[in-house]
Amino acid sequence: MERGVVSIRDVARRAAVSVGTVSNVLNRPELVSAARRESVRRAITELGFVPNESARHLRRGHGRTIGLVVLDVANPFFTDVARGVEDAANAAGLVVILCNSNEDRAREAGYLDVLEEQRVQGVLLTPVDGGAARLARLRERGIPVVLLDQRAPRKEFCSVSVDDRLGGQLAVGHLIDAGHRRIAFVGGPRSLRQVTDRHAGALAALRAADVTPTALVDVDTPSLNVAGGRDAVARILGMPAARRPTAVFCANDLLALGVLQELTRQRVAVPGRMAIVGYDDIEFASAAAVPLSSVRQPRDQLGRTAAELLVDEVRGADHQHRQVVFKPELVVRESS
Repeated sequence: MERGVVSIRDVARRAAVSVGTVSNVLNRPELVSAARRESVRRAITELGFVPNESARHLRRGHGRTIGLVVLDVANPFFTDVARGVEDAANAAGLVVILCNSNEDRAREAGYLDVLEEQRVQGVLLTPVDGGAARLARLRERGIPVVLLDQRAPRKEFCSVSVDDRLGGQLAVGHLIDAGHRRIAFVGGPRSLRQVTDRHAGALAALRAADVTPTALVDVDTPSLNVAGGRDAVARILGMPAARRPTAVFCANDLLALGVLQELTRQRVAVPGRMAIVGYDDIEFASAAAVPLSSVRQPRDQLGRTAAELLVDEVRGADHQHRQVVFKPELVVRESS
């Protein structure tokens, strides 16, 4: 026969049995005699037959997969989170489908539709915005959802997050303690809950230190990436000297790395003329030319815990919804 995709009918023909017998060997081998089981398995080996797991699971109404939708797969933070998800999923015998929304609502919605069509057992989602209506729709259709890196809007959903307000407060409190009174907040878009929470924490640090809120200079960025950080520097350095910040708190480390790159190119000394604090404490933060101070999140643990909650919800009749919130930690290095 010509080489190609080997079907269950080819196996049945080689083993001289019915298609139903082959199906039983694959799915309910206890119903088939030992001799016929051996004949079918020999034919499978000789032909190189690979069972269509997707079709089998779809017939049963579910698959062996879970979906993971993140904001930016190029961000090492989400790479580490995904590793934690994968470890927990593999331990439960599940496979992870990774989707990158690229901070785009339409793209996120498209991926959620595809995951629903694929009959995944559940979805881990870092949403572009709250997305409560989409979450409720998935739940109504029997697909559990756990929010990752964002607290659930309602108690009937599980979530795993970090106290980003505290993280922002730690970062700006550190800069205030270092003597800075004009601090730029670089981050965006503001539709991301993480950004707004970190900004709120920065304002809280100013209030706690009895520093006027106008000391925080907002420099919005369209995305949380290196290019956004580089572009922010041009706006900061273009401010009048009397209002120009002496320190920068970035909503994530990629922005902070971009700020550091551009300040270095402009020959602005860090931290002499401009201090920097990032957020996430990705591996590249400590390896930068000027090692970055950063607010550390337990990245691997975030992913692992979220996946464990999802598996428990999928398989546990007595599942209790939980909103797990981890505490961030400030790691001070040479940049501040």
